[in-house]
Amino acid sequence: MDIPKTTKFGHNQDLNSQIGCLERILEQNETIKRILELAPRLQMPNWYLGAGCIAQTVWNMHHGFDLIHGIKDYDLVYYDSPDITQEGEKLYIKKGRDCFRDLPIEIKNEARVHLWYEKHFGYSIKPYKSIEEAINTWPTTATSVAVKYDNKGEFIVIAPYGLNDLFGMIVRPNKTQITKKIYLEKVERWERIWPKLTIIPWVQ
Repeated sequence: MDIPKTTKFGHNQDLNSQIGCLERILEQNETIKRILELAPRLQMPNWYLGAGCIAQTVWNMHHGFDLIHGIKDYDLVYYDSPDITQEGEKLYIKKGRDCFRDLPIEIKNEARVHLWYEKHFGYSIKPYKSIEEAINTWPTTATSVAVKYDNKGEFIVIAPYGLNDLFGMIVRPNKTQITKKIYLEKVERWERIWPKLTIIPWVQ
């Protein structure tokens, strides 16, 4: 794999170089490779694989760990505003179980997150208008990243805050939507598993 052998490869490179580096790293995570290959079979609209599993694969590469080390699940998200029913989402979840079998996949329709968010987190949010808007609210800049291959085989990346924090192993809060409590709960776990991370404190 043609990846620089520096402590923080990809950091401070131009975006196109970072995207190429990210693709090469993710290809080495056999779980992610399998998900990206099989996900089109589900025929979910506007789907992406994203969040923790992407960042943590990169962190594992930096730390010299097995690339699936510490990854609890793989977030496969899609956006289907015409059908925000729980039944519609459950249909894709069932298809995902049949397709991915033993893989720890979490499938969510980002168009219906607002329907359950308050019950889960204690405060309400407005409906997302697109998959891009949903990714823009994910808890940290480094994990606000989602990827897929399009029907032409091109590697597509959504990264509203860029990829520099990801490759720099910088955990910075994205305050668009989350609370301090949510952020601290995440970083408490992460810094135990990936000790080389630089954690940016939550400042009011």
